[in-house]
Amino acid sequence: MSVENSVIAVFDSHERAEEAVRTLERTGFDMRRLSIVGKGFHEEEHPVGFFTTGDRAKSWGAAGAFWGGIWGLLFGAAFFWVPGIGPLAVAGPFINSLVGALGGAALVGGLSALGAALFNLGLTREKVIRYETQLKADNYLLIAHGAPDEVVRAHGIIESTGPRESEIISPVEREKEVYHETHATH
Repeated sequence: MSVENSVIAVFDSHERAEEAVRTLERTGFDMRRLSIVGKGFHEEEHPVGFFTTGDRAKSWGAAGAFWGGIWGLLFGAAFFWVPGIGPLAVAGPFINSLVGALGGAALVGGLSALGAALFNLGLTREKVIRYETQLKADNYLLIAHGAPDEVVRAHGIIESTGPRESEIISPVEREKEVYHETHATH
């Protein structure tokens, strides 16, 4: 089995995140390999709820147009309450990582379920904390999964849409970093 890489980007508004998703769609990126994570709404917006229909999800509330549009493009959607983060809407294959972490099977010492799911993508603990902080600040994470060449291409496309930040994640590179940190201290 080949190791899958990812690109992760931070957007400061749902409009900008949606623009990036639509740009990736127009360029032919496989929407089944794209995930988005966000708080879903501001507390003062009082959503009524979220529900799924088949592979698609719908939303009511002030952010409903955004999440309804995104969930119309991406496959799989879920709504979670994550301690320390609050309400979290997730669409795409990242759901599987988060569900596994919530179930306790993938928890990584000292990290939240969201942190464990991000860690399992190949992020270091420091980067996990940075991205959790971005979500707490009502930013959105866009994650494109795939083979290294697909991820490099997606990174270029995402960069053209003006994210706050973006980076390519390689689980192999994180393992090398962990190995060197472990052996440097002994």
